[in-house]
Amino acid sequence: MEVSTAMWTAAVVGVAVIYWFVWVMGAAEVKGKRAVNLKMGSITRDKVQDKYKQYWSFFRRPKEDIAAASDGDKVPVFVDTFYNLVTDIYEWGWGQSFHFSPSLPGRSHREATRLHEERAADLIAARPGQRVVDVGCGVGGPMRAIAAHSGAHVVGITINEYQVARARAHNRKAGLHDRCEVICGNFLEMPFADASFDGAYSIEATCHAPRLEDVYREVFRVLKPGALYVSYEWVTTALYREDDPRHVETIRGIEAGNALPGLRAQHEVAAVARQVGFEVVEDRDLALLPAGSWWTRLKMGRIAYWRNHLLVSALTALRVAPKGVVEVHEMLYETARHLSDGGETGIFTPMHMILCRKPLVTPN
Repeated sequence: MEVSTAMWTAAVVGVAVIYWFVWVMGAAEVKGKRAVNLKMGSITRDKVQDKYKQYWSFFRRPKEDIAAASDGDKVPVFVDTFYNLVTDIYEWGWGQSFHFSPSLPGRSHREATRLHEERAADLIAARPGQRVVDVGCGVGGPMRAIAAHSGAHVVGITINEYQVARARAHNRKAGLHDRCEVICGNFLEMPFADASFDGAYSIEATCHAPRLEDVYREVFRVLKPGALYVSYEWVTTALYREDDPRHVETIRGIEAGNALPGLRAQHEVAAVARQVGFEVVEDRDLALLPAGSWWTRLKMGRIAYWRNHLLVSALTALRVAPKGVVEVHEMLYETARHLSDGGETGIFTPMHMILCRKPLVTPN
């Protein structure tokens, strides 16, 4: 009888554990993407591991080689591959907003994220009746927050077709599909008419551009005269030292694990904005004190990491998740370590804010 009871107890515990890991552990912030639904975007199951190896071999190369490859338009292709690989994992672990925000006392990560997004809407004075473009919208978390907060019509653009489908599904579920529009395209060549938007924003997205001036020039083109554009940029700070091997390792780790052709220096951003014709209204780091640490979300304990690692390993072994998911998960964990190091040492910030205005009269 005791053996039978022990077996039943073990069975119940086993079922409970499986239920917790597989069904309860949906997205950390917003339920909707669970571990059993890790598809790796639009990549077919048999190609996930190969695509991961191709991606990793490309971004592990020296920065000079990546810059040379940018001339052949390879970076956008690998950025698309990156988001096919990571979008489901991001949604599972972070929810629908793929960016950082300053931590706020007494507020959840989800609340801090929403307020950080709403700040962008306020900075560009978005309001009902306006048409605003989200440059690099991902699955549309910021888009929905900004549309709901401002009442503006938001048009998002992302290079990844899988993210377009996810964003549209989320828009319908949130009841915002009439105010949130999503298209697939490259923000370096946006399929919009000149002077067709009342405002623009990008939240930790333009870091994927091989040359910042190219994306800023496109944003400038599609904005109406007098319109505002705000961007939260990933940059190295004045504390970064190229002659410090630890600094270099941290920054290269951030770049390789996030599909970045190369991080720019903080002081370069405003100069690029002025170069393409913008007036710079404000230029500052939103991560500086008194803002709370943005990297607290990355402080995943070893137990939490191994829990998730065991889960994706089990799902891969059971062929629920495609082969290659474990490697992608390991890459993201290692990248999180580099991001945390960048934040704690102060050599990197993901939220250098620049607010620009397109002049009412553009010089010839």
